[in-house]
Amino acid sequence: MKDYYDINELSSKVPDPPVSNLPIEEKAKMEFGPLTSNKWLSVAQLDPNEEIKPSILDEPPYFIVLTTYLDYLVFLLIGHCKDFFGMLLMPQYFSALVAKDGYPPWYSAFESFYPRRLKRRLDDCFARPIHGVPGRFMNCFNRATPDYNESFRYDGTSTPCLNLSSYNYLGFAQSVGKCTEDSIEAVKKYGLSSCGPRNLIGNTDLHQNTERILSKFIGKEDSILFSMGWGTNAHLFSSMVNSKCLVISDSLNHASIRFGIRLSGAAVKVFPHNDMNALEKLLRESISQGQSKSHRPWKKIFVCVEGLYSMEGTYCNLPGLVSLRNKYHFYLFVDEAHSIGALGEHGRGICEYFNINPNNIDILMGTLTKSFGAAGGYISANKNIIDRLRLDITANNYSESMPPAVLQQISTSMRIIAGELNGNEGKERLQRIAFNSRYLRLGLKRLGYIIYGADDSPVIPLLLYNPSKMPGFSRKMLERGVAVVIVGYPATDVISSRIRFCMSSALTKEDIDRILAISADIGDELNLKFSTGIAGGEKNPGDWKKGIRPRWSIEEVLAKTPEDCKKKVLY
Repeated sequence: MKDYYDINELSSKVPDPPVSNLPIEEKAKMEFGPLTSNKWLSVAQLDPNEEIKPSILDEPPYFIVLTTYLDYLVFLLIGHCKDFFGMLLMPQYFSALVAKDGYPPWYSAFESFYPRRLKRRLDDCFARPIHGVPGRFMNCFNRATPDYNESFRYDGTSTPCLNLSSYNYLGFAQSVGKCTEDSIEAVKKYGLSSCGPRNLIGNTDLHQNTERILSKFIGKEDSILFSMGWGTNAHLFSSMVNSKCLVISDSLNHASIRFGIRLSGAAVKVFPHNDMNALEKLLRESISQGQSKSHRPWKKIFVCVEGLYSMEGTYCNLPGLVSLRNKYHFYLFVDEAHSIGALGEHGRGICEYFNINPNNIDILMGTLTKSFGAAGGYISANKNIIDRLRLDITANNYSESMPPAVLQQISTSMRIIAGELNGNEGKERLQRIAFNSRYLRLGLKRLGYIIYGADDSPVIPLLLYNPSKMPGFSRKMLERGVAVVIVGYPATDVISSRIRFCMSSALTKEDIDRILAISADIGDELNLKFSTGIAGGEKNPGDWKKGIRPRWSIEEVLAKTPEDCKKKVLY
């Protein structure tokens, strides 16, 4: 936003989106960039003969760690001092934190400290209003704040930004094309809603056909759809386990899994992220000791993991988990919210990526908001489990059924990915996201950034550490026309603030060139290039893991990385 506007002349109302006058062809390019060369394609598939190695985590210099903790310490001291004297001397500004007329305060000063004192300073980087389709580009409304992010004012304009924020992995967030045409026809035939839960009046042939397509795509016997992805996990475990059951959860599992487990009343144990030795030790102890009070055998033991972890960009060790499942006979639950559609040569997710039969996993869960450009979630398992869920799970009995337009988007996008519609379009989308993910990841490593995650992961976390760098990076990217997501505590460790790049097949190779060039400049401005080289990025393969700091120039990165990123190991 231009800084010479009189802030008082701006509106506090989010403006109505302008009418787009772009021709259909130009609009389509803004939503999904054209492939400029067949050289910019790759495949996200693990070699079956390749040894699975854990991701290498680079460490920042001690000075960065020290200043990060110091930053939080100063922030806490000043913030609590302002709260203490503010409530004492100016209670009118702290009315929600102090008792009044016999009513207790809405929040305590302590429990509301973080959102009031830190998050508010970053609020201009969160929940930015947009309009239009969140495809290759998305339009961010320009806004300013007169009161340090307490409120925002709008001048009615917007800025088109390259979209690295949305989970639009395969680029199906489009307003033109086969998916949109089919969804419009579904609305004409079925209307906007079924107006009720599935078990009452909300079940249509479109629901059943979509579930059949989903089961075939995933490779399981049966599937059930839900109108909300988060709610799928939140409601599942109450139907599967009780207080006499044990759930063993990865330490980095999503909040929806944790919430669902707590809601079920089952006993919970946690193992360190992807540590198969710790998991086996926990299994042996749990099986031998039984329930905590009676020491009777557990009725069921579930192990819950995610296929692709959305904050770390890492995969679960699925071969190791399947091996332990066959040895200790527990039930294995895998959340494929971020991996289904985005991984594997044919987009079948983490099972295809590791070349493992889906029947070796008892329950596969996933969401349809990411790779398929739709909404909702699903559970895929054998027919006995799904039949039980159709009767018992609250998300099926009390939630509205999935709308027809969304169902049609799911089925059409899956058929495109499977190659049943639009020729090789699905194959091209899969190969584009594989190339884009590897190219951006290796390019950022070579520039000197600390990058987490697996080579083929479409989630690319760039570590910032110091909390003050989060708004700095986000604002500078926005100024240059790139929209990114910042992530910090409590979603991550206190010291692990980061940028999360979400890759998409809608982006072109030239778009990623631009992102790398912008990132190179901002990294120098904010002093963010901390990489030691232990996780890759050196100029010479022989120097990999020798601690030689990678600091390529942007010209070298753009010249060599597009071809180098196709190699098995990104160095």
